[in-house]
Amino acid sequence: MPASTPARRTARSTVVRALLVAFVVLVFLACGLTTLVAISTETGLTGLVAGFVLALVPVSVVVPALLWLDRFEAEPTSLVLFAFAWGAVVATAIALVLNTYSLVLLRDSGGDVQASSVLVAPFVEEACKGAAVVLVVLWRRRDFDGVVDGIVYAGLAGIGFAFTENVLYLGRALAESGTQGLAVTFVLRAVLGPFAHPLFTMATGVGIGLAVRSRHRVTRVVAPVVGYLVAVTLHGLWNLSAVAGLRGFLSLYVLVQVPIFLAAVSFALWARRREVRLVADHLGVYAASGWFVPAEVEMLGSTAGRRQARSWARRTGGPVAARAMRGFQDVSTDLAFHRDRLVRGTVQDEGRAVEREPAAPGGRAPVRFRRALRPLAARGGRQEPRRAKSLAHTQLVRYLPHEPLRR
Repeated sequence: MPASTPARRTARSTVVRALLVAFVVLVFLACGLTTLVAISTETGLTGLVAGFVLALVPVSVVVPALLWLDRFEAEPTSLVLFAFAWGAVVATAIALVLNTYSLVLLRDSGGDVQASSVLVAPFVEEACKGAAVVLVVLWRRRDFDGVVDGIVYAGLAGIGFAFTENVLYLGRALAESGTQGLAVTFVLRAVLGPFAHPLFTMATGVGIGLAVRSRHRVTRVVAPVVGYLVAVTLHGLWNLSAVAGLRGFLSLYVLVQVPIFLAAVSFALWARRREVRLVADHLGVYAASGWFVPAEVEMLGSTAGRRQARSWARRTGGPVAARAMRGFQDVSTDLAFHRDRLVRGTVQDEGRAVEREPAAPGGRAPVRFRRALRPLAARGGRQEPRRAKSLAHTQLVRYLPHEPLRR
């Protein structure tokens, strides 16, 4: 009987996971259809198609920028797509319903309808977008390492939301004001404000990132709340500028929005550089145990060094070797972030078993690296030398012709 218990648990977890995935898919489909019907009703087919095409322009700028910010420790593709899709489909559907309901209440009570865009919409929309980051943390905590991850997931949810919203506003402008109205709306939303929604929600992401990295209960509660309120404030200022007329919009844009954008970019770059230093510091501890040699730590703790290592692997063993090198770098980065969580005390004691895995002969990092290099090994790569300098070096030279990594 005890021998069958793990099997039953595995089957049960598989069924639960399948049901959960099916539920999520149904939610996304329902929200997507609701949003599509609501937008097409206002824009018509021509406005819908035109808005969709033009709304892709800011997406093609913002998403690569976020992925570039995240390239040092790339997030899983599934979570990247989830965050974007949540903002584009689920968050917009919920916000559409709640914002519409608030407008009806204000109109029936004799209130100022325009006040909804400043006093109601920011609270609703930032909560809907920020929920994507919360769900990522709850679902895949081990893939969420701190502030940079919060910025990336929040930014993806924000640009997803902005994409759907732009489809609506651009399509409506074409239907109501023709090509001239479409051009003005495109400039205001896609040229002057492509980073607006991502920037607002990034504040929530920063707050959640700080909470995840902290051991203090107060910080874990206060940081996300403060981040959300900052996001609401920034969003409210943007909507206020939109209803302040052209002169008011340009004044607030230059004096408020541009400085905030530059400050946010500077903070994101600083947070990314901090993560690079963090990886080098923690892997240096493992070097003392023989898992890495100093040259490998130097390579893994430098964006330029990582790029040069991948180029070397590609020259030496082709695309397969380059992918293997990237996989090795990712696993090493995961190890560094896991140690950071151990040092800060934000993981349970059983998490220390993960730290020991790469040191074992059949550990997670070597296994993933061998699998990545297996196709190259089948073509007759070099065998492992008798005395490898480190665990990392052992896995690298097993299949690749030897050539020292140069700075």
